[in-house]
Amino acid sequence: MAPKSRSYQVSATPVTIIAHLLLIAITTLLLVWLVHLGEGFAFNSSKKAKIFNLHPFFMVIGFILIGGEAIMAYKTIPGKRDTQKVVHMILHLLALVSVSLGLFVIIKYKNEVGKTDFISLHSWLGIITISLFGLQWLFGFVAYIFPGSEMSTRASFKPWHTFFGMVIFLLAVCTAEIGLNYFVLGINQEGLIVNFTGLLIFLFAAAVSLTVLLPRLY
Repeated sequence: MAPKSRSYQVSATPVTIIAHLLLIAITTLLLVWLVHLGEGFAFNSSKKAKIFNLHPFFMVIGFILIGGEAIMAYKTIPGKRDTQKVVHMILHLLALVSVSLGLFVIIKYKNEVGKTDFISLHSWLGIITISLFGLQWLFGFVAYIFPGSEMSTRASFKPWHTFFGMVIFLLAVCTAEIGLNYFVLGINQEGLIVNFTGLLIFLFAAAVSLTVLLPRLY
């Protein structure tokens, strides 16, 4: 029997490298926008913009970038699958803590400036995404980390865990893109940085999604 051709088979490795380069670029643009052009960060300040700036920071860095790293852990972390699984869960836990802080600061900001909470599509999608993400992490912990779960249960739950994980990740990306759009008030320095940040987030999400589909060949 002739050996199978691998001419069309692409490893996930080069895609993860691209994803990490995009992660660095997104982080850099985000810090330039929020620190250099903005007011910086603070949990308590008379300058309310400093409180608000923590919201996009925690949501993009925590939810999307760390969440994306967690998804790619099975293709980027060397060693046994159990090690990759633990890293995957820890990174997602960090992402969950980050989005909880992001939700806290935006509620705090709106209460302090007298704005109404949860009236926009962005806020509705955000609450849905955070709730689903928390449930996904809890079910994943019970199924794959908590002692006593059966192998048959893990195997049957795996494709659904992967599917819903990607749906939640892409929903987080869509929510972030809608939120970023609020800051584009014209073709100026801030508008360009925000637009390019949104484009890079989209490319990062595409790269992360592709790593799920591609095999790890090393």
